[in-house]
This record gives sequence, structure tokens and C-alpha cells, in this order.
Amino acid sequence: MRRHLKNPTRKFTADSQNLASLAQSLAQSGSRLERRHWERRLDQSLQKMLGNHQQQAIDSALDHLFHTDLTGYDVLLDGVETASSSCTVEHEGRDYDGLLIAVPVIAWTRFSIPSGSISADQMSTLFAHLHGHVLAKDARAVLAPAMLSIDQLPRSYCDTFLLTRRMVDAALTGKSLQLPAELPETVPFLADTRYLLMAVVAESKRPLLRWEEEEAGMNATAGRRAVLDQWQAQAGPNVQPMLPGCGVELLLPDAYYVACREADKAVRNVSLRAAAHYLTNSLGVEANQLAAIIAAIGDPANGMRVDEYRISFSSGTQTDVYYGVVWPLYDEESADDELSDLPRRPGQSSPLSPLQQIVTALREAGVTRIQNSETVFSPEFCEDCGAPLFCDASDDMVHAEMPEDSGQNSGHLH
Repeated sequence: MRRHLKNPTRKFTADSQNLASLAQSLAQSGSRLERRHWERRLDQSLQKMLGNHQQQAIDSALDHLFHTDLTGYDVLLDGVETASSSCTVEHEGRDYDGLLIAVPVIAWTRFSIPSGSISADQMSTLFAHLHGHVLAKDARAVLAPAMLSIDQLPRSYCDTFLLTRRMVDAALTGKSLQLPAELPETVPFLADTRYLLMAVVAESKRPLLRWEEEEAGMNATAGRRAVLDQWQAQAGPNVQPMLPGCGVELLLPDAYYVACREADKAVRNVSLRAAAHYLTNSLGVEANQLAAIIAAIGDPANGMRVDEYRISFSSGTQTDVYYGVVWPLYDEESADDELSDLPRRPGQSSPLSPLQQIVTALREAGVTRIQNSETVFSPEFCEDCGAPLFCDASDDMVHAEMPEDSGQNSGHLH
């Protein structure tokens, strides 16, 4: 869900080479029949490696392809995500397809965003709405009994592989799911995503989700939009009490990695709005009295290619950085894109570049004093607490700290 972390020091083993070669063969396929052949072989290899916890070999193959063959990298990444978050299993003499679903909820607050276990009544209500508006009519499902932060989701493809199979088995057999005795601590943010995890199963080749059914028609985009509208309208009032003191936005439940990526993108805008709201209340100023500096952060291992922006906030004539927000770039996003030059259909608005999206979000939050630093900075972090450093008006990277007299010194909010 986050951009894949590259680590060229991983050992490139024979298993890694085999995976990379299969992915490249699939990418170069000249027919659908050939693609199916290589897909089967790649899937078989991935299933075996994921089941044997060979995470390092998989990561090594991804690293290698990222630096040598981006098309092959995309193919292998798609294969790993598919193999770890879906499966076909036999149950009572029939084959069933199972899929791990993430149900993202974006929340923002000046206080604390809850996570952890949810009650049986809350589970029952949410489950009813998911069956009523999201899942295909004949699908079975199981819902994990918790609202999870990203820190509490599976940490590797192998972990996701095991969780998927455990949840698919529970969906087929009616077993209850138990949370680990202790969940990892959640890093506090003003805006963050909470996830419900669900496994959905149906007989092989049968629909799993509502927009796949024949009754939904041929337009999957319209079907997804209709499902989201119903999910937000019907389930929203039930989710809100689970996140007291928070603003809440429900996103579309979807395949695990897809839903998590979409949530990562969506929470960026909300983070800027939440930061502006927090600062205006804490500092006793209007949003148009805040100043924002946008700094591009590059990857030293890849020619300082911009991987994220960091937005610094200050107030009035002060130059101190009071708060900062990180805006990562995902998928094909690039700081170099001139998206206004891309072809588009008549009547279709021009897509915004990442920098334009940031400026638009700041202006919508009421922040009008916006400066874009011309320097591309290295990713610097505080040596004591690990928090990212942010650019001040002098182009120095500094720690964001609220003033002591604000009454809400939040050096530990990130």
C-alpha cells in the first residue's frame, strides 16, 4: 500500500531470479494463452514462497526488477499482491474463491483517533450493511472484530498470505476470529485511516462483490459509485459512534491492496484540512493568517527523484515551523508530470499534478500564504524521536514544534 521500499543490499538468490524471470516472461507474452501459461507458473511459485515465508527472496526480486525492468516489476508486484490477498480452496467438495477486503474509514480530530476491538453489536450492524450494500448476494464473509490502524495491518506479503487464508477458512466454516493479545501501538496523527478487514468467499467463478453481478450492468465504474453512495449513507451513522470526537469519511470497500492505496491517497487532502483546523484553534488565528511552505523531498539512491512533499505551517510573521504534514507520492505520480498536457476527452477537466493538488487543498482549507521551495531536500528525520523534519522560511530543515503558550504543545503529533 505504501510505495515499495527498495533495498539493493538484499541477496539475489536463485528463487529471486526465478520469480523475476517469470514476471518478465509474463510481461512479454504475445497472446492471452501464453499469458495464462506464465500466470499459472508465476502464481504457483508465489504460492509456494509465500507459504514458506520467503519474504526476503520476494523483496529481492522486486528490488531487482524495480531497477532493471519496471514493466516486469509491475507484473510481479501485481502477482504478489494477488497471491497474498486471494485464494481458491476446496470446501465440502466444491471450489471457492476467497478475497481479503479492506474497508477504509478516514478520520480526523484534534484529539485521538481510536483503534482496537469493536463490540459484537457494532460488528453485527456493520456486517448487515456490508451484506446489504457491498457484497454479492450469494457471497459468504467474515469480519475481523477490530478497527485497525495501518501500524496494526499485516507487515509483509507473507503475513497477508497467512491472514487471508485464516479469514477465508473462517468465512467458510463459521469460525470466529480472535485478535492478537496485543496490537502494535498507533502513531498519533490529526488525520489517519482506520480499517475493517473482511474475507469474502463464493463458489469459484461466482461474483464476490455487488458491482460484479449481472444485475449491476456492464459499467463497473457506475456500479462502484452506487455501492459507495449506499455504503456511506447507510453505514456512516453507525461508524461515527465508533470514532467519537472525529470527523469521518467512508471509502469504498475493495480488494485489500487497492483499498489501502486509495485510502493513502485520500487521507493526504484530509491531513492538510485537519492541520489548518488544528492550528487555527490552537493558535487562535484565522486560516488566512497561516503560512505554508511546500518542500520537495528526494530519494538520494535514485538521483534525488521526488518521493514526497513536506508541508510546513507557521503563523503570522513568525518563521518557526509549528506543524508539518507529509504528502507521499504513490504509483505513477511524479513531481515532474505536466499533467495539463495529457490528452483528455472533451468536457473532461485537466488532472492536477501533485503540487497543484497540495496548493488546491491548502486554499480550500483557507490557507492563502503559500510558498514553494525551489530546493529538493534529502529526507531528514529527528535523531531523538524519528519525526520528519520540515522546511522553514530560511530553507533549513527543522523540527516542527508548537509554541509553549498555545496550550496544546503537540510535539508528538506527526
